[in-house]
Amino acid sequence: MIQFLYRIIMTIGTPIIELTLLIRGWLGKEDPTRVKERRGETQIARPSGKLLWLHASSVGESIAALVLIEKLIKMNPSMTILLTTGTLTSAKLLTTRLPERVIHQFAPLDRPAWVQTFLNHWRPGLVLIMESEFWPTQIQQIKNRNIPIIVVNARLSKRSYARWQWTLEISRSLFGSLDLVIATNPEQAQRFINLGAPYVEVGGNLKRSAAKLSLNKKLVAEISKQVGARKLWLAASTHEGEDLTVIRTQKLLQAQFPDLLTIIVPRHPKRGSSIQRLGEANGLSVSRRALNEEITLETNLYVADTLGEMSIFFDVAPYVFVAGSLVPVGGHNPIEPAHFNCSIFFGPLMAKNQELADVMIRSIAALQMETNGSLADLLEDLFNDNELATMLSNNAKEYAENGDAILESVFDSITPFIKRLR
Repeated sequence: MIQFLYRIIMTIGTPIIELTLLIRGWLGKEDPTRVKERRGETQIARPSGKLLWLHASSVGESIAALVLIEKLIKMNPSMTILLTTGTLTSAKLLTTRLPERVIHQFAPLDRPAWVQTFLNHWRPGLVLIMESEFWPTQIQQIKNRNIPIIVVNARLSKRSYARWQWTLEISRSLFGSLDLVIATNPEQAQRFINLGAPYVEVGGNLKRSAAKLSLNKKLVAEISKQVGARKLWLAASTHEGEDLTVIRTQKLLQAQFPDLLTIIVPRHPKRGSSIQRLGEANGLSVSRRALNEEITLETNLYVADTLGEMSIFFDVAPYVFVAGSLVPVGGHNPIEPAHFNCSIFFGPLMAKNQELADVMIRSIAALQMETNGSLADLLEDLFNDNELATMLSNNAKEYAENGDAILESVFDSITPFIKRLR
């Protein structure tokens, strides 16, 4: 009954869906020139031959998928990969990072007619879903066409798992349609088994296998020259609600460390101007990268409000706060800065990457704030304890560089399905 109602709602709710797309475009969350892709339409012809569809919802999943995509292309030179994402940020990030024979499209919304249009055009021979993006109509139509579905890096948050348990009618049908689930750990594997997935393996967290972000050494040299010998820390991928805490941390610590510089890289660069105003309202001297402003001796806060330059600041900053962890976003991937020999720390809300966070904490490769903890206190401890900071950075780098076996394990599990591709 629930499945039937869902299909009815997604069928007759077209005006509301279209209005939502319009609003998202107005808010800068959709590309107006590519909104047809959300309806399953495209101007790109389907290449001849084997085609694998890989879906990665947002930035974190996309980055984790890149290392697998490169491996798949290398080992299957005649195959095309269709990569779909659901966010504008991920699309922009991937623009310059996709290898040949990989086509990017925005994923169709889960309206029956739109999914049908998408599948009719692309005709994938195999579908890979990264992590936890499950849409009932898509799954049903894929299975109706006898296309195998594999979930890679499979994980469900406690909240998502509880929701799927509440809708067991849909859950058993949906998860029972999956041909293979490659979970990140045994606990996650059990969740998928409980929801009806028939074939579940434990492959490890593919995010550990992600390649080090590419680095523009010229820009690193420029930023390093501007920073000089100043004490520096980075707040990486902040969300609204975190910036004020970061700014107040700078204010609290600069009395003890007069030359302290804080760099904020907002998750969404368009927030740069609002962060600037917030910093200036709190008495800080602010420079913005989007305005081509340099870091001067007077700069207390540098807002790096550009896209695709995070690696520069990971390389420059010895201390990195992984944001999205002070607000209920779920925290971002701590492996990315780990490659750059940084001392890493994050807030208490790491649900999206809790598995990685827990292992890094146990390995003394990262620190986590207490629920009622102070970012300023944690950072002060790191500034005053070089031995701890060095231990964290060394352990983090070692942890990040030992993820190759996970990629090989996942690839081996996928290979039998690829061999059957036509």
